[in-house]
Amino acid sequence: MKILLTILFLSLLSSPSWSVSHDDLVEREGIFYKKFSDVPFSGKVTGRYKGNYKNGKEDGAWVIFHDNGQLASKGNYKNGKLDGAWVGYWDDGRIVKIFTGTYKDGVKISD
Repeated sequence: MKILLTILFLSLLSSPSWSVSHDDLVEREGIFYKKFSDVPFSGKVTGRYKGNYKNGKEDGAWVIFHDNGQLASKGNYKNGKLDGAWVGYWDDGRIVKIFTGTYKDGVKISD
């Protein structure tokens, strides 16, 4: 029974569904890893950056905040590139018009 509990505990610790702080990750050649790891990170991040990584790249919905807690940007990533509608905000809440728009493969395709 102790062995089964130990295996269950260890599998929970290594589960990608647990969230980590974005500060606990490092970027190497465009891929994100947990510090002291050589395995690309997959899972949720919290803190100023909230979103998901898949195989070391941003994937899905993301929300990013300024140091003052104000919303900085929100949108989606696909395979580490901006994809779909994105809105950027200055630290006083005004929209950053040059950043805001629709993206495909990291390239802005419309305002």
